[in-house]
Order: sequence, then C-alpha cells, then structure tokens
Amino acid sequence: MNVQDFDFELPERLIAQTPLADRTASRLLMLDKTSGATRHGGFMDLANMLRPGDTLVLNNTRVLPARLLGAKADTGAKAELLLLKQTTGDRWETLAKPAKRLKVGTELVFGDDGGGEPLLRAIVTGEGEMGAREVEFRYEGIFQEILDQLGEMPLPPYIKERLSDRERYQTVFSKHAGSAAAPTAGLHFTTAFLEQLSSNGIDVAYVTLHVGLGTFRPMSVERIEEHEMHSEYYELSAETAELLRATQARGGRIVAVGTTSARTLETVAGRFPEGPVACGGWTDIFIYPGYEFKLVDALLTNFHLPKSTLVMLVSALAGKEAVMNAYKEAIEREYRFFSFGDAMFIY
Repeated sequence: MNVQDFDFELPERLIAQTPLADRTASRLLMLDKTSGATRHGGFMDLANMLRPGDTLVLNNTRVLPARLLGAKADTGAKAELLLLKQTTGDRWETLAKPAKRLKVGTELVFGDDGGGEPLLRAIVTGEGEMGAREVEFRYEGIFQEILDQLGEMPLPPYIKERLSDRERYQTVFSKHAGSAAAPTAGLHFTTAFLEQLSSNGIDVAYVTLHVGLGTFRPMSVERIEEHEMHSEYYELSAETAELLRATQARGGRIVAVGTTSARTLETVAGRFPEGPVACGGWTDIFIYPGYEFKLVDALLTNFHLPKSTLVMLVSALAGKEAVMNAYKEAIEREYRFFSFGDAMFIY
C-alpha cells in the first residue's frame, strides 16, 4: 500500500490557527463505518450519538511547555530545542534547530537568573537523524519549575499564530505531564459536557499516552509497510481495565477519543488478548488498513494531515474510500482542520 494513496489537496485557509472561544462549538462530521454514510452537525451532537452503557476513553496526558529558545554558549547564536522524551535523569531526546551546528559537546544556555548567569544549560550528548539530539540539562532547583518559566507550548509548525492562553493547548482533564503535543480530539470537551455525558449513562475512562517524536516527522517511505513508528510511553490503570471489561460484558461500545487513546487501547489488546489489565510501557503500534480492531468500536478524532499515519489509522477503522470521501465533503463544506479544528465521529 502506497503512502500517496492517502494524499489530498487541503486549502491552507482551512487550517485552524486559533482555538474557538467555546471548546464545544466546533462542527462534527459523523461517519458510519459500515455504510460510509455521513451526517453533519455540531460537536454537542456527540451526546446523541453515544448510548447508555458506552465507555468514552480519554487520554489524560499533559503537554510540557517543551519548546526552549536559547543560544549557543560560545557564540550567542540562536538555538532551539523541542523536548520529546526524558531518557534517564536529566537527559532528554529532543529536536534541535539548527541541528547541523549543534554537535556533541555543544553547550546551550536558556534564560537569565538575574545575575547574568543562565537559568538552564544543556550539553549535546548524542546525535540522531533529522535533527534529533540527546542533551543533558544542568540547573539549580526544580526542572519542571524552570521549564514552566522558560518553555513555550510546542505548537505544530502549521500553526502560525501565537497562543495567548497556553491552557487552550491542554485538555480540561490533563493530568500527567509528558507530551510534546496535545491529544487534540480531547480539546473539544469541557467539564460540563463530560458531566452531561455521565448523567446520560456514559462511562468515562482515562488512559495515558505521552505523544512524542512521531507526531512531528513526516513519513519518508513510499510504501506504508516500510514505515517504523517511534515508541511512546503509555499507562492503563486497573480502574480503566475493569471498566473496559465491564463495557464489553454488557455489550456497550468502547469509544476512543483521539488516535492516541485508540493506539493505547489496541496496544493493550494485542498484549493481553484475554482482556485488558493494568499495564504500562512503550508502544510503537502502527495501525493502517488491514488492521482488525480488538477493543475500539468507535472513534472521535480531528481531521489530520495528508499522508499521515493518523489518516491511515482512521482509514483502518472506517475504510480508506469512506474516509477519503468524508474528507472531501469536509473540505467542500470548509470544516476547520488539524489541532484546533473540527471533529469527526466514526461509529
């Protein structure tokens, strides 16, 4: 299967640059995965699409203010790091700019302690492909507090506008810090809407998957089967595992909110075929057409980049032809795309 099969023309004007004032005000395209039929409405229509006994599964990861703007210690030349994954201690896997000038041993500095010294230093300890650099941080105090002070939200490159409120790139249920990007399907929810769903008999469960390097890298192969996903850390609690088992036992649907939740659930299903149990670890699962879903019955998701692994995952659930037709309709009706855009419900 070719990557080009998942390409489509997207007018730049449809890329949402800022979040809506009301999280729940986005539009919703509803796609029947069996018939391929579509309907159009608003996000709040999700309440009518879910049934008592269904379980909504949300990713409660929290985005790190992971974009650090600094300089080379020796020349003062500007440099940037995007934190992707903590490896050991104060060592992190990052994306660096300009990577070619940041060789092993290079020292970077960030911020000012008020006395002419940097708040944070980073030494490049390893080099990888496509701008990847391992760095070791040196500082006084608590790293998370320094990061909160110095870091910016790592908005995707297609978003050109600055974010006035960094909490708008967090879900209202975010809890465990560790992501380099938001699980964007979850951005549509408010606490009030989640409470409404609960009162309607919908169970709400949480998983954690820290979104990492793969989110920022395009596919560089021609055939899908040759692509390798980067690993990301996930956790599934005993409470969620029990709820998922109960949902299946009563005939309810497991509804994943976002591709990150879907990948977590399918990772667990692959590792524990007799039923979900509490677990955690690293996953590099790559879901594309031909994959048979084991836990996920329905999916709420945003509209994704052409030729992305996310479009392929959605196509695995609903069928490539149906998804491409739905995307064509969304473009014709001028839905808003990507992180701050509108949503699709596949059921």
